Amino acid sequence: MKIKVTKRDFYRYNTVIIFVLMLVVSGLITPNFFSGNNIANLIRQSAPIGLISMGMLMVILTGGIDLSVGSVVAMIGVTFSLLSYEVYFPVAFLLSLLIGMGIGTISGYLVAYRKIASFIVTLAMMTMIRGVGYLLSKGAPISVGPHSSNILALGTGSILGIPIAAIILLVVFAILYILLRYHVFGRVILAIGSNEEAVRLSGISVKRSKFAVYAICTLLTSLAALLMVGRTGVGTPNIGVGLELDAIAAVVIGGASLAGGNGSLLHTLLGVFILSMIGNVMNLLDITSYLQQIIKGIIIIVAVLFQRD
Repeated sequence: MKIKVTKRDFYRYNTVIIFVLMLVVSGLITPNFFSGNNIANLIRQSAPIGLISMGMLMVILTGGIDLSVGSVVAMIGVTFSLLSYEVYFPVAFLLSLLIGMGIGTISGYLVAYRKIASFIVTLAMMTMIRGVGYLLSKGAPISVGPHSSNILALGTGSILGIPIAAIILLVVFAILYILLRYHVFGRVILAIGSNEEAVRLSGISVKRSKFAVYAICTLLTSLAALLMVGRTGVGTPNIGVGLELDAIAAVVIGGASLAGGNGSLLHTLLGVFILSMIGNVMNLLDITSYLQQIIKGIIIIVAVLFQRD
């Protein structure tokens, strides 16, 4: 039987194709790429941006954008480090997540209920939240206090040889996959991105759904911030610059439409690993950071061109 591969089939699986090609090329040009230590480090580096990108996908599916995620990472890292001197790990952890989600509810309220463009709202929040981080830390890095030293296990620890950060990423992925594929909420946010007016006329609350995705996005971003603090043991206000662009790039490489209504959680995660592999390989090849930025940009453009139907 002759199997015919159509153009539509190619565009459906091109993120997978790009990912496999990146794996093959990475292994060929860097002999140490598939070593156990390198793969573990690659996964640990990918987990925080993976969480942020999945949250960003939720927002983009509704036709919005969240430019504040990099600043949220910095501010929550500083917040957790300060709390770690006052309260024990579980309390500091939960308070940090709630504060991060609270930031998202402000953005969600302004976008959904006050009808301000998401670009404007999150751009303003990006500036303000970064400023709050600098005020809280007085511009200096803050080491994690003795009450919350367990945070280091999240960033560097393993269970049965599997990085804890990878386990967290997979658990969150599974929850969001079920939510988007099998729950009414997932179908609603996809419909909002495709035709918001039709959803509103059908009697579904568009405002509540749009409000929720911003809260979810910053909740996941806050969890990513805690993983990053777990790797370094320090909260610093200047971390996370440009993370919003990496998250958006991962979502777009994964084939999602910035206009909303179309996107895949699995392909977004593959987009994250594609970006991480690019950086990892260039580090192994000892390419300077300035040249890395140029090469990374070119590869992103080429990858996005493959996504065009």
